[in-house]
Formats: sequence, C-alpha cells, structure tokens
Amino acid sequence: QVQLVESGGGLVQAGGSLRLSCAASRSGFSILTVGWYRQIPGKQRELVARITSGSSTNYADSVKGRFTISRDNAKKTVYLQMNSLKPEDTAVYYCNTNQWTGTTWRTGDYWGQGTQVTVSS
Repeated sequence: QVQLVESGGGLVQAGGSLRLSCAASRSGFSILTVGWYRQIPGKQRELVARITSGSSTNYADSVKGRFTISRDNAKKTVYLQMNSLKPEDTAVYYCNTNQWTGTTWRTGDYWGQGTQVTVSS
C-alpha cells in the first residue's frame, strides 16, 4: 500500500501558523490525489483539504481562507499551510490518497499515525 508519513504538528497559540507535510516514496506520486483529514477524539474524521494531480483543490468551509494545500512532486510531498489557527483546529491531522470511483471519492485503506496539532487560546 501507499506509504505516507505526516509531520509538522505542534503546539501553537491562536492566530499562529504551522505547516504540515505529507511525504510519500512511491513512484507515480505526481498523479495521485491526496487529502488532508483531521480527527478530534469522539468525532468522525473529516476532510480538511484535497489536491489533485492537476493541483485542483477543495477545502472544508471551516478552513477556507486560512489553510492552503499544495504539492511538490519532485519531493513527493503534499503540504498543508495553516494560518490564523483557532482552538477549534486542534486535532490529529492525517493525509491519505483519494481515488475517484466515478461517483465519489474513495479514501485509501492505509492510515498513518497522524500528527497532533494543538492550538491554545
């Protein structure tokens, strides 16, 4: 399966910034669609942002204007730049591949350990 490793989380104060990285080693990374997700204990994992091979992007309404997803295919890495962080952004953040089935997006079967983001008030 695809191997993805998340990093870059940490503790920041409200209004601060973090940049998360999602690194892969597989050949053909440039054609993959990758999504960033987050999960708060007791709640379902939710999609935060997605970027396609053509760099088309989608964002959750809660992060639009604050988060930016990007990719560097030479480095086989997808980034999530998070600005103007709020306490409600506190979560474990994960990345995973997305595949279009023709009717919906399917998330890859493998989930890594994620990276913890904590935003204090």
